[in-house]
Amino acid sequence: MTCLLDTHFLIWITGNAKRIRRYPWLSHYEPWGVSAISFLEIQLLTESGRLNLRNPQFTEAVLSDARFAVDEVPLVALIQKSLQLSWSRDPFDRLIAAHSIARRVPLCSVDSVMIENHKLLVPELR
Repeated sequence: MTCLLDTHFLIWITGNAKRIRRYPWLSHYEPWGVSAISFLEIQLLTESGRLNLRNPQFTEAVLSDARFAVDEVPLVALIQKSLQLSWSRDPFDRLIAAHSIARRVPLCSVDSVMIENHKLLVPELR
């Protein structure tokens, strides 16, 4: 795993979104790391009507897709790292950033708060 995707990138890649073309360098990081936290975020976005994906089918598809490496971090380590990230009020962003820190793997995110504050981003986003 050479980078960890935030939830936006995961959705864009799996949905073959046109906006992913803005990031031609992304293929250099394949297979992409995925935090299981993204699956919960996707479920909540779906339940709230902000996203239209079928779960658990989406999660199962990602788990079986060789382009992705779903990484598990011990929950205690994830929480300990996230406690230090007071710059984020979004629990999912906070946990995904903590995952990046715990694994010492750069994060691939388009979130402006993340880009401004997270110290471990893929170089192309700086």
